[in-house]
Amino acid sequence: MSQPIQAFRNAFKIPELKSRILFALTMLAIYRLGCHIPAPGVDGAALARQLADQGGGMLGFYDIFTGGAFTNATVFALGIMPYITASIILSLLIPVIPQLEALQKSGQEGQKKITEYTRYGTIVLCLLQSIGIAVYLQQQGPEIVPNPGIGFILLCVMTFTTGTAFIMWLGEQISEHGIGNGMSLIIFTSIISQMPSAFMAMMSMVRNGVLDPIRAMILMGLMVAVVAGAIMVTTGQRRIPVQYPRAVGRRRVSGGTRTYLPLRVNQAGVIPIIFASSILMLPGMLGSAVTNETLAWLINFIASPTEVGHIVLYALLIVFFSFFYTAITFNPVEMADNMKKYGGVIVGVRPGKTTAEYLNKVMTRVTLAGSVFLVVVALLPTVVYNVMDVQNWMIAQFFGGTSLLILVGVALDTIKQVEQHLTMRHYEGFSGKGSSGRVRARRG
Repeated sequence: MSQPIQAFRNAFKIPELKSRILFALTMLAIYRLGCHIPAPGVDGAALARQLADQGGGMLGFYDIFTGGAFTNATVFALGIMPYITASIILSLLIPVIPQLEALQKSGQEGQKKITEYTRYGTIVLCLLQSIGIAVYLQQQGPEIVPNPGIGFILLCVMTFTTGTAFIMWLGEQISEHGIGNGMSLIIFTSIISQMPSAFMAMMSMVRNGVLDPIRAMILMGLMVAVVAGAIMVTTGQRRIPVQYPRAVGRRRVSGGTRTYLPLRVNQAGVIPIIFASSILMLPGMLGSAVTNETLAWLINFIASPTEVGHIVLYALLIVFFSFFYTAITFNPVEMADNMKKYGGVIVGVRPGKTTAEYLNKVMTRVTLAGSVFLVVVALLPTVVYNVMDVQNWMIAQFFGGTSLLILVGVALDTIKQVEQHLTMRHYEGFSGKGSSGRVRARRG
């Protein structure tokens, strides 16, 4: 226990790392402040009461990712999800459009251009979603929107689009000048800000006899199990033995040692969950203004977290994005060529094309196992909601599902970055072994 505490202390002994951490915390505090600034023309309190009476559903699921900003109709009601959706669309288009693929391979300048296209796509999605939300709010009656009309719609479009653009800027600033991935940390902050409310709601249900103590204890145990499983799968590796040849120099012998090539079980991290959630939220946000009953039913069938259509699509999208993201970040041919260049061989496998095929085969199996785990965790809230009869979607979501997985994944990635800064400057990290709690310098 003393090791992580000492590591946090060490983090604030490094001026650059300290400034990065404080900068990230400041940006996240500004984001949370914006989540409480009401949007003009909407009675946020009345909207929150009405959505609470409706039991959440798809809008409650979306609200988890906005940190309560949507339910209270604040300026950050759209959250960061339009940016995530735009990133997904662009990622899917890069392998299809040669010009985009060339930009991605052209280095830093090309990446800047892709980021610029992502921003433009975000604004377009914000405009579409803002119109849908404005029409939806007007349909809720004069107690929610006292002065409906075209003026209100334009005001909503301007407010919500500007809010998301500002969140996008905050995330980019955190990634560049802070610590961790800015967009992921914003989602992390949004989710964790809702956890006290979920816990208090569960305690209230226990006190009122709606939820018996045994089921409450099962929920707590499920939460611990999901966190432990997420840590194991996120940090789990398939280690492939690699043998390098022995090199004899003038006065010494080098090489000839066996190392391991680590393949992560969950190469994509929480990206498939975030991408799948973002895509399934889009139909509901755009369809909130639909008046046709058949079309409204179809949209609800896809977007509502408790519907069969949503469950099936959610699972398929998670598996798809697990393989898609792994295919982008893991290149077995390039890895096999690099090993051949330096004389490395996988024990029992011929170098070159055979090695690439072997790596691809192993990674496919590993990714399949990781994606199945993600699907199981993502669908746990539905089991809790229906099988355990916990008729509160927010509680079901927080005590065994996507939210916990995202929290664990983002926390591990951020801690890993902090640890890299610490070890680079000769400090003990979070996972140092044999530490006595003192700052040590490495000896040459």
